[in-house]
Amino acid sequence: MAMDEQGPKLSDRWRDALARFDGDLRARSASKSTRRAYGVDLGQFGAWATERRREPDAVAYRELRSYAAALSERGLARASVARKLAAVRSLYTYLVAIGEAGQNPAELLPNPKRESRLPRVLGRIEVTALLERIPAGTPLELRDRAMFELAYSCGLRCSEIIGLDGGDVDFDGEVVRVSGKGGKTRLVPVGEPAQQALDRYLTTARPPLQEAGRGEKALFLSRRGRRLSPSDVRRRLQRWVREAALASGVSPHTLRHSFATHLLEGGADLRSIQELLGHASVSTTQVYTRVEPSHLRREYARAHPRA
Repeated sequence: MAMDEQGPKLSDRWRDALARFDGDLRARSASKSTRRAYGVDLGQFGAWATERRREPDAVAYRELRSYAAALSERGLARASVARKLAAVRSLYTYLVAIGEAGQNPAELLPNPKRESRLPRVLGRIEVTALLERIPAGTPLELRDRAMFELAYSCGLRCSEIIGLDGGDVDFDGEVVRVSGKGGKTRLVPVGEPAQQALDRYLTTARPPLQEAGRGEKALFLSRRGRRLSPSDVRRRLQRWVREAALASGVSPHTLRHSFATHLLEGGADLRSIQELLGHASVSTTQVYTRVEPSHLRREYARAHPRA
């Protein structure tokens, strides 16, 4: 079949159009890997069109719809289909610009929706293993334990973690004041383990760190007494992920996903989780709180009277 990866057969006009497009990519300093990817994707498309006796200036929107359907029928991932269609769109943008095509037939071609993937979520035992793996021997270790206990306890974004100031923690009220997206402030309850870790950090670790920073107001301080950056938080988390021998792919946002999922599994309602996460829309919260089908099956079997 002409769409086969091996040796696509192109008409002379298709071969010429693709060669000139590659020259344009080279002139725009596109990398070799980018040009190679375009060459493969557009070579397949040109072969498909050649087989149907459609030259570059004769391809219409309906042919592109058929081509997209053919790609999907081959079982390609949606991301791969989207990439190949984007290559066709770029080609026709070039052909229109040089007057070789009257219009771009791919301009209104919709991309396939991306597969919806569940966010990475740690199990409760994994969270415990991660947090309890962080020792309490140095100021930075005490800081990390408090920081990640609080991140999981409150479902904080990375930007919210580093944005906290020393006065944002209210031990009497057992809450933390969080400045979220759009400057919106919310009060989030703090669990007992996080309170204990914060108390140890504030009592014994933060004062010496603060001396180096000359009065920095940030709650979590670097070795030099400065406010942490997002990369600092990710780097320190990765260290403890390795220490706990957890699978890769754990980020500060993983702790936020886990917070939301564990609340849902524990019986919290979606609206409450929305408020705790600081989401403007409950539809955003639903993405964070989707659980694996196996869990849904267990819950169905447990709760439904006629399961």
